[in-house]
Amino acid sequence: MEITKLTLGSLASNCYIQSVENGQCVIVDIGEGAPVLLRHLEQMHLKPVAILLTHGHYDHIAGVEQVRKTWNIPVYIHKMDAAMLTDSRLNLGDWLSDLPFQPVNAWETVEEGDHLTFGTANFSVLHTPGHTPGSICWMCEELLYTGDTLFRMSRGRTDFPGGSDGQMLDSFRKLKSLEGDYRVLPGHNEETTLSFEKAHNPTMRGL
Repeated sequence: MEITKLTLGSLASNCYIQSVENGQCVIVDIGEGAPVLLRHLEQMHLKPVAILLTHGHYDHIAGVEQVRKTWNIPVYIHKMDAAMLTDSRLNLGDWLSDLPFQPVNAWETVEEGDHLTFGTANFSVLHTPGHTPGSICWMCEELLYTGDTLFRMSRGRTDFPGGSDGQMLDSFRKLKSLEGDYRVLPGHNEETTLSFEKAHNPTMRGL
């Protein structure tokens, strides 16, 4: 399964391109820098079929509408973060950036346990609130896109509006309870594995 990571915008948010089949791909999170992503897709001769969002903060959604409109593809976000797609106050765009925010004009909401299939890739939704009320992890075979919930040796902030330290700890318990190993693809910084985090992440070890 081919995965390409682009680090976009002033806050260095990770955008992932996952090939699914026959030159098609799924994109996970799009921060500032949509033109960079569009050029990359053109160079790789890839056609996106969907945009999957881990949560609704500006640095993960700023480029969504430009890509959605260019390719006329669906956008999926947890229902509890959907309002952030149109409100630069809720998504922290007013605070995080001086650039204008382009609201997303169409999306579909998902919940815990939902399944989506694109080509040969099957994605499932794991609701992991704490960073935002609608933070989710997208699971696809051995892949786990964790957004700003789980980082290598760290965890997401809970001091933004809607954040909850208690919910974050519950989400870490849910992740810790997953059987098997996963390749963890976080919203910032380098990738890791779930087995490594279970053994070494201070929050997980403390549960």
